[in-house]
Amino acid sequence: MPVFTRSRQLPGPPGLKEPEDAPDTVEEAAEPRAAARSVRDRVAHWRAWRARGPRAARVLWWTATVLSVVLVLGAMLLPNRLFALQPDRFVRLPGEAIVGAAVLLALPRRPRLVVAALTGVALGALTVLNLLDMGFVEYLGRDFNLVLDWGLLDDAQSYVADSMGRTTAIAATIGVLLLVALLCTVMALATVRLAGLLVRDVQLATRATLVSGTAWITCSVLGLEYAGLPVASDRVASTLTSEARRVRDTLRDEAAFAAEARTDTFGNTPPAQLVPDLRGKDVIFAFIESYGRSAIEDPEMAPGVNGTLDARTQALTKAGFQARSGWLTSATFGGSSWLGHSTTMSGLWVDTQQRYRTVMASDHLSLTKAFRKTGAWDTVGIMPGVQKGWPEAEFYGLDKVYDAFGMGYRGPKFSWSTMPDQYALEAFQRLEHGKERDRPLMSEIILTSSHQPWAPLPTMVGWDELGDGSVFQGIRKAGKDASDVIDDSAKSRQEYGRSIQYSVTALTQWLERYGTDDTVLVFLGDHQPIARVSGNNASRDVPVSVVAKDPKVLDKIAGWKWTEGLKPAKNAPVWKMSSFRDRFLLAYGSTPHPSKG
Repeated sequence: MPVFTRSRQLPGPPGLKEPEDAPDTVEEAAEPRAAARSVRDRVAHWRAWRARGPRAARVLWWTATVLSVVLVLGAMLLPNRLFALQPDRFVRLPGEAIVGAAVLLALPRRPRLVVAALTGVALGALTVLNLLDMGFVEYLGRDFNLVLDWGLLDDAQSYVADSMGRTTAIAATIGVLLLVALLCTVMALATVRLAGLLVRDVQLATRATLVSGTAWITCSVLGLEYAGLPVASDRVASTLTSEARRVRDTLRDEAAFAAEARTDTFGNTPPAQLVPDLRGKDVIFAFIESYGRSAIEDPEMAPGVNGTLDARTQALTKAGFQARSGWLTSATFGGSSWLGHSTTMSGLWVDTQQRYRTVMASDHLSLTKAFRKTGAWDTVGIMPGVQKGWPEAEFYGLDKVYDAFGMGYRGPKFSWSTMPDQYALEAFQRLEHGKERDRPLMSEIILTSSHQPWAPLPTMVGWDELGDGSVFQGIRKAGKDASDVIDDSAKSRQEYGRSIQYSVTALTQWLERYGTDDTVLVFLGDHQPIARVSGNNASRDVPVSVVAKDPKVLDKIAGWKWTEGLKPAKNAPVWKMSSFRDRFLLAYGSTPHPSKG
């Protein structure tokens, strides 16, 4: 057969250009068609693997089917509490699966595939939400809030970076995002597969759906239970209802709390009528990170912590100080320390990030700001945990704030904590408390060495040896790695107890060394440690102590019925943390003059 080249062809119509990529020969023109056939042949060959290996095909088919059933039913029955992850939780009949099957059977092919895929993505999202609830309950003692808590995920990444390194934090973030995407994709494929199986035999699937629905209704009406749980499950519906209610309540709370923040018992109190009974005193409000009731009462941690409290009470008594201690119920648990700080100082119950933003933007009188309002005190903040701009200083009424970079520390970080408490206290003495001044000093100090993961931990050194903090290099190297402690409950409890002993020792030794007849120290915990340390049923109580040499200072709070010493008795009074501001102001002579928004 002759081969015709382009030069032998007749010219085309005037103005018509031949494609530059036109094939020169018939063989060249046939090449794309041959390639297309080759691809189709390969696809057909791949699809025919079932015929070549029927046994393997059956195994794969059943494996994929069983995995799809497990994934879908598991997502529908998954609890949102870590301690509830038990096999008996998954031996239930989910009503949502029955309703879903009925809907899919009634739909035409294309809508059925779309609905099945969207249902799978929704189940993937629900699984992520349940896992977030598990994590938040474990670390913060509450469920994840769909409206407010997305910003805390960024804080969690920062915590991982500070505790275990930036590389680990980035890798963890990427890994989590990929897992979420993979989960939603696999869940969508699973629901599409099950939808396809339903319509392979519509009559059989319809009968099975009717039987399952009848069984679900019967179990629900009769209240049948297995392992203490109802056999007829509506877990998905209950979760969606609960989340919708939480979103609604959150949106309503914003307006209600904003109005509450505008009302203040001492909002219009003249400066001369604020804390007149503390004039001339150096007043210090100190928060010890994660110092909770469990440290004093848990059988594993209490012996060491109580031994330290008893020893430090004796040492302070010998130095001329006396102490009274009680309990406050914190607005937060396991983390979000700033909620505990703001609740104590504002006299408002600040238990969400939304409320925190509202308070910080308000003119509500903080306890610390009351001292600045009098004009009789200089005010200062020691904030070793602050590593970026901190506009909250204005709400707290602090003339000057020393953050992580302003105290001259040149030593190593101890996991999340930027510096040991002992160094922060010595820097406070050097920079502010030890200086001669015309007015007394009111200080707010946030101590961070007892912040999780409690490894590595600093140890006390000679106060005269602190220098620029380089002395802690060897201590840091000899300490435990955070990765060895963070996932081990027993080690976490042990190291947490040691961290509280260290922080209490550092603070009370500072007072013993530098305190004067006019020093008044109020110190307390901001919240309990995470549930893995404090327990799933732990209270939200934290210890609070007032320490002073002047007996008149403690006489003013005699009516509080607090326990003598640094360790509050088990039956000592328990107040909401938000009540402390008003009680403190009243005890030291402040006169209420309410402001109303």
